[in-house]
Amino acid sequence: QVQLVDSGGGVVQAGGSLRLSCTASGRTFNYNSMAWFRQVPGKEREFVAVLRWNTGSTDYADFVKGRFTISRDNAENTVYLQMNSLKPEDTAVYSCAASLIVLSRSAGDYRYWGQGTQVTVSS
Repeated sequence: QVQLVDSGGGVVQAGGSLRLSCTASGRTFNYNSMAWFRQVPGKEREFVAVLRWNTGSTDYADFVKGRFTISRDNAENTVYLQMNSLKPEDTAVYSCAASLIVLSRSAGDYRYWGQGTQVTVSS
């Protein structure tokens, strides 16, 4: 089992920044990729970014390219999502997830999930 704890959400004005963190514990060898997804009420969960743990390779949704950066701290088993130039439409619950599948954008491929952290961007 892998346990994920994500944090760092909050309320920020448009144009501001936040950094989300997700720390893994337990059988941390049981995943190859860690990703961030987001969801707003009434909509499906949406892929944001993913990182391949052993190589650091990344992939991003088009709507966050150039604004968000996913990174990792191997020693701390932690993945980060640095979010800059935030927009009101970025408001959502952001959740980290871990998967054996490399660089997947599909939520169905992720077995382990954090509890989610709310990000609210005011205009």
